[in-house]
Amino acid sequence: MTVCVLHAAAEMFPLLKTGGLADVVGALPPAQSQLGTDARVVLPGFPAVLAGLADLEPVADLGGAFGAGNVRLERGVLKPHGVTVYVVRADPFYDRPGNPYMDAANHPYADNDRRFALLGWTAARIATGADPAWKPHIVHAHDWHAGLAPAYLRAFERSGAPHVASVMTVHNLAYQGTFPASEFGALQLPGDFYAMEGLEFYGHVSFLKAGLYYADRITTVSPTYAREIQTQAHGAGLHGLLQTRTHDITGILNGVDYSIWSPSVDESIASKYTAAKPGSGKSKCKAALQERMGLAKDDDALLFGVVSRLTEQKGLDLLLSAVPDIVQRGGQLVVLGTGDPALETGMKNAAAAHPGAVAVELGFDETLSHSIIAGSDIVMVPSRFEPCGLTQLYALAYGSLPLVHRVGGLADTVADSSLENLADDLATGFVFDTFDRAGIVGAIRRAFALKARRTDWKAVVKRAMGQNFGWEAAALAYAEVYQGLLGP
Repeated sequence: MTVCVLHAAAEMFPLLKTGGLADVVGALPPAQSQLGTDARVVLPGFPAVLAGLADLEPVADLGGAFGAGNVRLERGVLKPHGVTVYVVRADPFYDRPGNPYMDAANHPYADNDRRFALLGWTAARIATGADPAWKPHIVHAHDWHAGLAPAYLRAFERSGAPHVASVMTVHNLAYQGTFPASEFGALQLPGDFYAMEGLEFYGHVSFLKAGLYYADRITTVSPTYAREIQTQAHGAGLHGLLQTRTHDITGILNGVDYSIWSPSVDESIASKYTAAKPGSGKSKCKAALQERMGLAKDDDALLFGVVSRLTEQKGLDLLLSAVPDIVQRGGQLVVLGTGDPALETGMKNAAAAHPGAVAVELGFDETLSHSIIAGSDIVMVPSRFEPCGLTQLYALAYGSLPLVHRVGGLADTVADSSLENLADDLATGFVFDTFDRAGIVGAIRRAFALKARRTDWKAVVKRAMGQNFGWEAAALAYAEVYQGLLGP
């Protein structure tokens, strides 16, 4: 039997991307298709989504819902993978310029609860027959935007619809989709769903909690994060619920799409290179990055790169405190990102204080992000917490050694260049344990020390580039979760 899976999410690369969620939703369905799963995706009808799909055609008229006017279901194809994508056409909700979640003043849209309730509701409608030509065995909801999908499946079941299994994947527990309790009535769910054992969360409605409570299985994006979210420190108020579901939770490490993130095929970097011979190609990428960012052209300077949202979660406040240590040792720092105004200002001030050694570009630029990953010697991901992290996986592929805090997926994917790990041929980067200035500075010092030992440095770079975090392993692990739901 071919297993049919419907992924419900707010974004998907290359159609629309604001973060790592889009990379996962763009890469997992094609990897699943390779294994024989019929994996499809349902997305809100944002302008970028509609513009990027081929062969868009009407599927069903879903009627009026959530005050969005007449809702239509359409279906298209995302090339070159050939993944079928359903689109929720509700232009009053989704046809807005700019960011999919926020208005021009960077405030979340006041109707986000209804905009994303519609996404979950539509996923459940597809699961219960809205497309006469296809029905999924499993609805796979991603993050809070799709968190109500499992709840609507349960509600439809009450009205006589057949049971359809659901999986909820948590990409980041910190983003929960909470709304005032007064909005519950607009969600078109049974009244008793607003309860502690349901959507209610400290007097609010939580879309993520709905998914965690009503889904048949829960996955998260690394084994360590799956354990961390069941603790008070990392559970974001949901650890109690997650502890009761501990046997339903699986940590599956995200993968890398090596057709996009590999220095041997990457068209957007200054020079391609391979794991077998990274040397001159990587040096050219470094020189090009130094020139592009206005840094001193110096192949011997240890170049640290950052591609990140500038938030405290990402540990960028800690990095700022360590900038003098990098510069004093002759190192350089390149930062690409946008986020908290205080951190943006701090980064700009660091660049002004250290011209030629620190360069900052505020914003997001996909091409420049590839250039930084390829041109840096070290890529820094000093997150306070990190569900999986993709940046360190990209860095490994490009032989740019990751420097990370030992949490979540960072702990699962990077081996510290300790003397023991170097001796046992295990080291792939630098890992610090305590989230403080002494911790990160210690890792920075180890990076400089390793760079001074050329033979060891080259061996670690080669080992980093030899790591395989392709999507096939993740696709197989998800297949196992699905199988557990569908039985033999």
